[in-house]
Amino acid sequence: MTLRIAYSPCPNDTFVFDAWAHGRVPGAPAVDVEFADIDITNGRAERGEGDILKVSYAVLPWVLDEYTLLPCGGALGRGCGPLVLTREPGGDLRGKTVAVPSERSTAYLLFRLWAADQVPGGVGEVVVMPFHEIMPAVRDGKVDAGLVIHEARFTYRTYGLHCLADLGEHWENTTSLPIPLGAIIAKRSLGRETLELLAASIRTSVRMAWDDPEASRPYVRAHAQEMDPAVADQHIGLYVNEFTAELGEDGYAAVRGLLTRAAAEGLVPPLAPGALAFG
Repeated sequence: MTLRIAYSPCPNDTFVFDAWAHGRVPGAPAVDVEFADIDITNGRAERGEGDILKVSYAVLPWVLDEYTLLPCGGALGRGCGPLVLTREPGGDLRGKTVAVPSERSTAYLLFRLWAADQVPGGVGEVVVMPFHEIMPAVRDGKVDAGLVIHEARFTYRTYGLHCLADLGEHWENTTSLPIPLGAIIAKRSLGRETLELLAASIRTSVRMAWDDPEASRPYVRAHAQEMDPAVADQHIGLYVNEFTAELGEDGYAAVRGLLTRAAAEGLVPPLAPGALAFG
């Protein structure tokens, strides 16, 4: 049996899945890997396409009837949240145009929760654009601010931009919980035994990557989209951590907290009781 899996070409995903994708995880099912940005995998999850997908935690309320959240392999952490960037330091976003990479993303939920607390009267227009276009758009004055993720934390200064808000810092200060970013989901129809094997395969793949980081470097570099190797290492260091190996109590609390708060603001449908349970 070969399963279809889709995840991003970002260093954290290629690092996590390297051993499994290359057949080095004993007993793991064979996988047919496709690289896709998370906005694409989010859409596929909503359409029920794919056996295993890396998606944003923000899309879970729409897909958990067909998919289950795997308790490992995703991205949560501390000090790794999205940033709101502007061309000038400081500033007021009331009525302003903000570029975001997706409206079905954790970054967007964190932004809306922050804005509800910090921007009286609310922002103006929200424009969706590919994440690699956001910083140039802010720099060139096409939008007033931009919501950025991942390696942009390390590179935004090269565009002459300023950080107006660290949304992860705001989340951590108000909840004391880690920041839930990307989730791994799998079709419930695969059955409990296969789902448990998938989780075990991910955990082994993660631990193999930690035990021998050099083994994953060719895979990471091949798909890092010309990213500086030092930035790729920082990226992995931020997004691959104890929550990747096991969500644990704090991880599940973070996911429930995000989606409960977002539902209260009308941003996502409310979760059904037990919706996050594995299996």
